[in-house]
Amino acid sequence: MTTSLHIPVMVKEVIEALKVRPSARYIDCTLGCGGHAAAIVERCKPGGQLLGIDTDPDAINVAQINLETYADSIKFVNDNFVNLQAICQQYGFIVPPIKGILFDLGLSSLQLGDNVRGFSFQQGGPLDMRFSPSQTMTAAEIVNTSSETEIARIIWTYGEEIYSRHIAHQIVLSRPLETTLHLAQVVERAVGSRRGRIHPATKTFQALRITVNQELENLELALKQAVNLLDFDGRLAVISYHSLEDRIVKQFLQREAKDCICPPETPICVCGHKARLNLINKKVIKPSPTEIELNPRSRSAKLRVAERCRDGHAT
Repeated sequence: MTTSLHIPVMVKEVIEALKVRPSARYIDCTLGCGGHAAAIVERCKPGGQLLGIDTDPDAINVAQINLETYADSIKFVNDNFVNLQAICQQYGFIVPPIKGILFDLGLSSLQLGDNVRGFSFQQGGPLDMRFSPSQTMTAAEIVNTSSETEIARIIWTYGEEIYSRHIAHQIVLSRPLETTLHLAQVVERAVGSRRGRIHPATKTFQALRITVNQELENLELALKQAVNLLDFDGRLAVISYHSLEDRIVKQFLQREAKDCICPPETPICVCGHKARLNLINKKVIKPSPTEIELNPRSRSAKLRVAERCRDGHAT
């Protein structure tokens, strides 16, 4: 198993966003191969600690090798960040409070490069797409057992694919589908040959992966827990890679930066909501042209940052 496939995105920007400082505690909710984690631990020396979480056991194994030098400062946890609060309680990461939490929501090159995982349509592999082998649902189950209407809904909702109905129809006609290449060929047959810089199957694969791993639902639940765990003046940084993720992050941060979230037509506030975050960057942070040239997969990355404030004291 290789340990140097993944290039972390916007490392310098992440360290600045989190205001990483010595002797403080941080959480990397998507540890991956450990690129961001290494930079965080290096900056929070001496005395700093990192809780590194990843639902993918292969990622944990690779990160432990890559971060061996920092092993005394890192707790490695193979779990889903949707369980963030419980994980922190189990590993004693509640007191003192956390000064920074990072989510890097993208697929790693480690995952894309392993054809057995079924994330890529560039090489043959089983239609799996699970982040963790402990999960039961696979992409094969969705495409081979769901109704045409349900498949079209998934592809439209989570892939924003305008040809979702055509693709769903071809999928049902072509069942059973067993490999990633077979599915990619079916999608291409449904929508035509390659247009622009992305493969015709990109959005369909994204939609299936999101559904298999319940990515959007888990993200919303984890963001709420992250705010509760942060110390006052602690930072939350989230890197997203497509509009569905970014929309959830943006709307969550904006909502938590307001004192009232009642509908506009409500004459007086009845929600009782108090702001818990200050927005650090109202304009999204993107990779530099130099980084995109060195790492083309970073081109769609968007970084949003917020700081925990005392309830009702946002500025």
